[in-house]
Amino acid sequence: MSLALVQSRALLGLQAPSVTVEVHLANGLPSFTLVGLADVEVKEARERVRSALLNAGLEFPHNKRITVNLAPADLPKDSGRFDLPIALGILAASGQIDGARLAGHEFAGELSLSGALRPVRGALATSLALQTQKVEATLVLPPGSAEEAALVPGAQVVRARHLLDVVRAFMPTDAGALADGTDEADEDGWCRLQPTPMAQGSDSVDMADVKGQAAAKRALEIAAAGGHSALLVGPPGSGKSMLARRFAGLLPAMTLDEALQSAAIASLAGHFSPAQWGLRPTRQPHHTASAVALVGGGTPPRPGEISLAHHGVLFLDELPEFPRAALEALREPLETGQITIARAAMRAEYPAQFQLVAAMNPCPCGYLGAMQRVCRCTPDQVARYQGKLSGPLLDRIDLHVEVPALPPEQLLQTPPGESSASLRTRVEQARARMLARQGKTNQALQGQELDAYLLLDAAAAPFLQQAAARLGWSARSTHRVLKLARTIADLAGARSTQLTHVAEAMQYRRALRGVH
Repeated sequence: MSLALVQSRALLGLQAPSVTVEVHLANGLPSFTLVGLADVEVKEARERVRSALLNAGLEFPHNKRITVNLAPADLPKDSGRFDLPIALGILAASGQIDGARLAGHEFAGELSLSGALRPVRGALATSLALQTQKVEATLVLPPGSAEEAALVPGAQVVRARHLLDVVRAFMPTDAGALADGTDEADEDGWCRLQPTPMAQGSDSVDMADVKGQAAAKRALEIAAAGGHSALLVGPPGSGKSMLARRFAGLLPAMTLDEALQSAAIASLAGHFSPAQWGLRPTRQPHHTASAVALVGGGTPPRPGEISLAHHGVLFLDELPEFPRAALEALREPLETGQITIARAAMRAEYPAQFQLVAAMNPCPCGYLGAMQRVCRCTPDQVARYQGKLSGPLLDRIDLHVEVPALPPEQLLQTPPGESSASLRTRVEQARARMLARQGKTNQALQGQELDAYLLLDAAAAPFLQQAAARLGWSARSTHRVLKLARTIADLAGARSTQLTHVAEAMQYRRALRGVH
């Protein structure tokens, strides 16, 4: 048969749309044409496939006109993931393998010139998309990619190390292959993987390393329990970065669905690491990162730092030094928990349910309000520096936390603080109360849900109204104080939100020192 069809998948967000690789062999001037909106990486597959077939001892139809179509034609395709399906399509069209037996399988893999299979990015996202779309298919993937895909419960994944391993599995039954499509001589080359998730990793940093800073630790405990964002403000060396890097250790353990979504996005970007399976990610982009680096982009669109921090922590150190456009791009994801990247030819949606933890100095020199050092910045310089953060962005950050510098004697003589495990226990208990009451974290409460689940005491309401009017808070600021107060009440195990909880929550909405 001179026409063969092989199934594969493209990468577009987390959807992984289906791609049919159509290969046609015809008489005429010898040529190898690849069509279907293929990127440069895909077009280079012609040379890789030709060399891989010849070096593997297989026949390449030099005297034929080869046409490869990647359907649908209006879907952009990138990466070398189509090398293996193109090679199998040529072999099936030329009769070297049984094309009918390819049905029910989907293939992805980059070919080396010797025919060995190399891993491709997005394997876990592809496997997760098959499960979400309820597609019954067996994925044939290279080593490394196959182990990723097998993390999805119920996934049918086969690992193949070489092009010849795949060829042996799909040779006609009268050519020596076994009826079940395996070859006893090379069981490791064609191996069906069991969907057994890896053991959860462990975090190597502990909050006990941070001495003192009880107020900052309390604020981060509240942030972890309710899913709130936090801004740490203090002089250089006060421990802001240490606190932020240990914040992920306070969060409850990831569920299987959360771990799969987080790992699938990392797989799309080529950053998946088995050692990080089950750990909440902490992304820390440099302050020179652009808006595209943070929210994602490119052609085709790839996830940015906010999506790579999905179900984890986005730590922005030296917050005022980030480009203004990059910071303003965070507004919508902080509210909605997702980002839509629209380009002229396509559109991709990525989840972005991250917790923002930012750190900054109070002034250009960093020592405004410090006891040990004298700040020499003028009021105009302080206002200009802090003015790099817009009011709407600060309005969306729930906790504004001062992290003062510790005196040397306290730094050296203070014993280790409370461990991350102890703090995480209280956070998990408070999070369990929230989920049992409303099915979501307090930070996610919207509109009428606040009235239904806040349970505000009669004495607390007028106190908050008076404070909001005197401080000039916006409606968003007032609602965020209410959410913070509800989280503080959950940490205390209280049924209602009391005056003391509201008063503590108000302390975390104080304006930055020097901003008028």
